[in-house]
Amino acid sequence: MSAEELRLELDELRQLEGLAKRPRIQSLLANEIRNVEAKLAKATAPAPEQQAAASAPARPILNYVTLGSFSWDQDNEKIRIYVFLEGVEQEKVETSFKPMSVDIKFHDVKGKNYRCAIPKLNKEIVPEKCKVVVKPTKVVVTLWKASKGNWLDLYFKEDKFKPSMDKEKDPMSGIMDLMKNMYEEGDEDMKRTIAKAWSDSRSGKTTDSLSGLR
Repeated sequence: MSAEELRLELDELRQLEGLAKRPRIQSLLANEIRNVEAKLAKATAPAPEQQAAASAPARPILNYVTLGSFSWDQDNEKIRIYVFLEGVEQEKVETSFKPMSVDIKFHDVKGKNYRCAIPKLNKEIVPEKCKVVVKPTKVVVTLWKASKGNWLDLYFKEDKFKPSMDKEKDPMSGIMDLMKNMYEEGDEDMKRTIAKAWSDSRSGKTTDSLSGLR
């Protein structure tokens, strides 16, 4: 039974209670009213997760100072990033290691919050093996490489020498489209000339055949 139906039933019971004159009937109605009130209270009570959400204090929005400069070195198995920041407490460091990204937050460092993030790494790492160690004058971040070898950079960079899709297209496709349009719109002489050029293009004589179109 829905909460609205319980409210209607409760109203009728209360009306009947007001009309009843015999003590036994009044007692029965009073008991039933209490039962319906209990059901209504249960039906309208917020779910436990809603209660928890309502009671939990709102998390404040934090502002971070971006740490854009740091040093790093590497060996065959791991990368070490050195963040020169004093006053960091180990328990106030929040880390997020993913196969292709790193995000480290330093909270409440002399009244400020700092963040060091690499949104896309040059190569994959092993998140569960990575760690952060806080030292008096710096923080050392150790990233374990998913595959051994040398990294040329920390950040992923697009290969400038990789041919684009446009460059991979057949260079003759534009000429063929033009010849098709000219064939459809031309007279009989034009069609014969283009048909010959089309045939010759397959045998490597495109340049000589197209001279007849000039």
